[in-house]
Amino acid sequence: MAHPKTDAVAARAASQLEATLARLGEYLRFPAISSDPAHAGDVRALAERIAKDLDALGFANARVLEVAGALPAVAAEWMKAPGKPTIVVYGHLDLQPVKNEPWDTDPHTLVKKGDRVYARGSADDMGGWVSHLGAIAAWLDVAGELPCNIKLFIEGEEEIGSPNLEAYMDAFPDAFAADVMILTDCENPSPTLPGLTVSLRGLLELEITCESLKSDVHSGLWGNLLPDPSIALMMLVSRLVDADGRLALGRQEVPAAWREDAWNVPLTDDVIRSAGRLIDGVDRLPDHGKPPAEWIWRQPAVTVLSTSLPQPGHEKNAIRTKASAVLSFRVAPGQTGDELYALVEKVLTTSPPGGVKLTITRRGKPGHSWLYTPKGPAFEAADRAYERAWGRGLLQIGVGGTIPFVALFGRRFGDLPLILNGVMDPETGAHGPNESMHLGVFEKAILANVHLYAELGAVESLAKKG
Repeated sequence: MAHPKTDAVAARAASQLEATLARLGEYLRFPAISSDPAHAGDVRALAERIAKDLDALGFANARVLEVAGALPAVAAEWMKAPGKPTIVVYGHLDLQPVKNEPWDTDPHTLVKKGDRVYARGSADDMGGWVSHLGAIAAWLDVAGELPCNIKLFIEGEEEIGSPNLEAYMDAFPDAFAADVMILTDCENPSPTLPGLTVSLRGLLELEITCESLKSDVHSGLWGNLLPDPSIALMMLVSRLVDADGRLALGRQEVPAAWREDAWNVPLTDDVIRSAGRLIDGVDRLPDHGKPPAEWIWRQPAVTVLSTSLPQPGHEKNAIRTKASAVLSFRVAPGQTGDELYALVEKVLTTSPPGGVKLTITRRGKPGHSWLYTPKGPAFEAADRAYERAWGRGLLQIGVGGTIPFVALFGRRFGDLPLILNGVMDPETGAHGPNESMHLGVFEKAILANVHLYAELGAVESLAKKG
């Protein structure tokens, strides 16, 4: 049986929505941009502010954590429910950059317009974990306790790929010791449908270089006799895609039942046009028998990140010595980067156009794909909680992007229930100008957290042993 004060706590959380939004707005004023060393001080200042606030909220041992060469993280715990499960709530406090983006408002000031609030980090991911603070504050105000034990870990490096998260896990194992983990950095398929993320695509980055000449030569004198690396490069990239421009390699089979259900995900033409920022006169790509959700969640994809092709203002009538492109491949859930690389390599190296010298170089750290089957009492509890807050249980969804920390949690803690949720929706525009959060989603996320703690606390089989 869930906690008898749950409904009163939910009412309190709803009544304190503006106060929770004000707390969120205070945190968003810090330009905690982890990718820019000039803002390292802002990341630290925000971490110190959060630790101070968690201490005032009633958490024990609220502190700023450090490992060598890393930006700081924040950890805290409330462990006053003996015999009850322990939940780790993960979030991140760092932000994507905003420089040179066409924002309509100050990106570091929370601005309310209609049913949305705008600011960098409002949904990705400050709103995600602050929704837990709203629920926790309501529990402590009304009941003076939490129905389960809760640990918070707020990372400062997620937007640069969590390069030191595993070092934090090694250095501070107690901060991650739990029975259930809630990872807050994910999306909902619409403001009325709560999402439980169960798959992510991985990431593979390659640089392709075509060479043919020792120096640039006159195109009028040598055109039609010498291989042009720029043309060869474009021809090679075109080998990778179908007539629509989608990656033609490594496509995955998905269960028929999953595909049938995926047609119910509300990725309508209007949603895709609006959230995808399509311009007038350009249509989305055709389905070809696969639901839109499958294309963006369960199939691999490719994007051209950059090329060395001459830029406007640098034209000359010459065949250039070489040309290169950096390609980003999204690896399908359950597929490895090595598997996709082998397919790409075979296609590109088979008879390169004009006999150009071809070099393929892996770049950066690969992001692993993730495919998860949610089952057991923790997910049954989550469905009950979301039924109370949203009017329906969680819809199992995927995310087309790559979130390195998820794969890491899956590898380190795959034997635990991993509940991936958040406050983003298709209109959020994370990583772009005018990032926003839907106020209704935020309020329902807070209420869902209220009920989730109660439901998990009532599941005896999740209680920590020993």
